[in-house]
Amino acid sequence: VQLQASGGWLVQAGGSLRLSCAASGRTFSSYAMGWFRQALGKEREFVAAISGSGVTTDYADSVKGRFTISRDNAKNTVYLQMNSLKPEDTAVYYCASGWTSLMDYKSRAYEYWGQGTLVTVSS
Repeated sequence: VQLQASGGWLVQAGGSLRLSCAASGRTFSSYAMGWFRQALGKEREFVAAISGSGVTTDYADSVKGRFTISRDNAKNTVYLQMNSLKPEDTAVYYCASGWTSLMDYKSRAYEYWGQGTLVTVSS
């Protein structure tokens, strides 16, 4: 299984970015997908998750109302639309594929991880 995250960039506070994560090597729609992030010197934290069907989503409180997770099962891709970005959103963002189709905020619920993409938000 391979997960390829992309879309990270340098953006000003208040701006928007869309991250993508292309998956291969398993039946994409059978597994939940999640986005996590890790800022310099901090532990990795949950950002958003989506069930295999795409019906159910969950968000960290810090991004609720600003970020939207979605998936296109025909394209084996999950997205993270990030709006109203803040400097504290600066981090390496990782996508992950779950053990099951059920979404979860816990990192141990995810079996495979992408390489990460850097998002930098300037003030």
